[in-house]
Amino acid sequence: MAYKVLVVDDSSFFRRRVSDILNQDSNIEVVDVATNGKEAVEKAASVKPDVITMDIEMPVLNGIDAVREIMANSPTAILMFSSLTHDGAKATFEALDAGALDFLPKKFNEIAKNSDDAGSLLRQRVLELARKSSSVKRRGLRPKTTSLGSATSTRPSSLTKHSKPSITSTRTPLVKPLSKESEVGRTTTSKLVKSSGKKYKLLAIGTSTGGPVALQKILVQLPKDFPLPIVMVQHMPAAFTEAFSNRLDSLCQISVKEASDGDRLAPGVAYLAPGGKQMLIDGTENAAKLRIMEDNSPRVAYKPSVDISFGSAAKVFSGDVLGVILTGMGADGREGSRMLKGKGATIWAQDEASCVVYGMPQAVTAAGISSLSLPLDDVAPAILKEIGNG
Repeated sequence: MAYKVLVVDDSSFFRRRVSDILNQDSNIEVVDVATNGKEAVEKAASVKPDVITMDIEMPVLNGIDAVREIMANSPTAILMFSSLTHDGAKATFEALDAGALDFLPKKFNEIAKNSDDAGSLLRQRVLELARKSSSVKRRGLRPKTTSLGSATSTRPSSLTKHSKPSITSTRTPLVKPLSKESEVGRTTTSKLVKSSGKKYKLLAIGTSTGGPVALQKILVQLPKDFPLPIVMVQHMPAAFTEAFSNRLDSLCQISVKEASDGDRLAPGVAYLAPGGKQMLIDGTENAAKLRIMEDNSPRVAYKPSVDISFGSAAKVFSGDVLGVILTGMGADGREGSRMLKGKGATIWAQDEASCVVYGMPQAVTAAGISSLSLPLDDVAPAILKEIGNG
């Protein structure tokens, strides 16, 4: 049976174009369309689609408010279409706040070099979200409050810097803990029972689809005196990374910034790789700095690439790295994690149940590279325990 999709946009041309692209896959059926957010809310309840594609700027009720109402009343996997502007980035993160799972640029020439590739990517994203739709409908992937903000209070949507929030949280776990499994070369458990005693000099995180929510869930729990520098690779358009890092910085006790060429790694600072470029670590482990490089190579699919950043971390920090692979499509991060593991580093992966897309974590887990598979809510506590802060 084909997955049911509701297409929401006030442009008849865009509704038709998206519908035509999605209907090319026999596993997808566009069952209805809506011209504004109010219609979307009503049809989400009546049609019960597996996935909704949603525009942001619409009459009657905008896409952000529509997402919020849908997730409160008829939880559904939602893919947002966004403009690649600063305002578009802010609106997209507000939509993720409201409960959307993923986003794509609305101009298809910004998704891929040709229309065929863009159409294929759109269908792939919809199929991935459709496969997750049953868990979204069953329990939701978000608290009823804001998802990118605090789980216990509402948060202004502005990027304006404000006082750092307390990390104390009464958050209800969003996923069921995994039971312990006994597998050769891999420990899978819901929580880290005790620290390994290993010493670290860097925390490295790689993620893609579902990453903005996952990263924030982790970073807001880290104290301002977190003892390690953090490098983060999130597959994201160039227009979005500065807005995203600013947003995280406004919410976290640690400092968060979009990485710049020449940045010296400092404890308690998280550096987000700029979209469209590669972030490498250079220097020595006691005087490490970042190199931000343009990358026009057709051989590298992801810009930024987790593999490239993790590989450079292996050269500088050897085994003194805790690497974490979070939700995301594909296998980026597997080879970089393999290089780190070969140097003696520790690699963890997010578990399948809490991932929006279990691609990147599955790649490192199936290869026997990760030593721990964790629900998203357990990642930050496990990090703090492992480095001696928990």
